[in-house]
Amino acid sequence: MPFGIKKRKEDQSLQARTKAELDHLQVTCPKCNTVYNGSDAYDRLYICPQCGAYMPMGAKERLMMVLDNTTFTPWFEDVQTSNPLNTLGYPEKIAAAQAKSGCSEAVTIGQGRIGGHEAVIGVCDPNFMIGSMGRAMGERITLAFERAVERRLPVILFCCSGGARMQEAILSLMQMEKTSAAVKRHSDAGLFYCSVLTDPTMGGVTASFAMEGDIILAEPGATIGFAGSRVIEQTTSRQLPKGFQTAEFLLEHGFVDAIVHRLNQRETLAFLLKLHGKERFHDSDSL
Repeated sequence: MPFGIKKRKEDQSLQARTKAELDHLQVTCPKCNTVYNGSDAYDRLYICPQCGAYMPMGAKERLMMVLDNTTFTPWFEDVQTSNPLNTLGYPEKIAAAQAKSGCSEAVTIGQGRIGGHEAVIGVCDPNFMIGSMGRAMGERITLAFERAVERRLPVILFCCSGGARMQEAILSLMQMEKTSAAVKRHSDAGLFYCSVLTDPTMGGVTASFAMEGDIILAEPGATIGFAGSRVIEQTTSRQLPKGFQTAEFLLEHGFVDAIVHRLNQRETLAFLLKLHGKERFHDSDSL
């Protein structure tokens, strides 16, 4: 295995959280600070009924929202982060992130159907170190595009990240080039890739696979950019425009193709898959 990744027995079952598990979670609206328990937030698609803001949504809940029922086969669950640079406290942070998110890594990858159309699906989890990209995350995404080429499948990626994972230093930054090369090979094969930008999508993820989709969608109000606004203002000594780095600002300036509400995402993605790809109804484990 590549340096910094440890292999574990692959888990072929991605079980959604039960209502009891969700009830023990708390979700806070980032805009009005109203606190909801997990099951109430899930029933509302993690949209705050008080102010309409979008709350962070875990990878498993996201998959339940957009996929056809019982169609998801997880991949690469055995690819997980070790501690390649022996960073103090890093293993404990990983363990805490796994417990908080219910996921083994910051991105969950697999094959499933949306509106009956087969696709490779990836979801970055904001509850796993804000979806920060390390070696294992980059490896999973790279492998996903490579397997998508083998199976002639489109790719849908829900992107969320605070940037590269500082505990892995240059090894995390190298994932930008590696994932971009995999996206290019997928594109050269004539296959469709759609990225969906959620809040926040920042740093090296924005500068690589998040902005390389054939079609780039975004959620309302999502923060999207490379460096933070304060860093840019301090570096340039200029005041940024109002709403800078919001999905709406990027749509106005041509950096994203459309803003799609959560209620409409499954329908929109099914339409795009139908428009850009062939119908594929084969056993996901046949290759």
